Amino acid sequence: MMSREKLKESLESNLATITFTKSDGTERVMKCTLREEYLPPQKDFKEYASETKVNDNVLAVWDIENNGWRSFRIDSVKSIKVG
Repeated sequence: MMSREKLKESLESNLATITFTKSDGTERVMKCTLREEYLPPQKDFKEYASETKVNDNVLAVWDIENNGWRSFRIDSVKSIKVG
């Protein structure tokens, strides 16, 4: 599996379909990205991000199909399909 940083870098340039196990044990397939043109406008995001403690076990992404922020645990990822 990819590291958190490699996955984040990939999502900043691409769309991906990620399959992971949710905390309740069910499987979820999510089309997501971190590409700027898909993200909603954010006020002072860089300042907010610099003040926010990062949880290295979790990655927040933009869910393309549900138009909202979602997150998942990196160690729960079963597969990643970029493109």
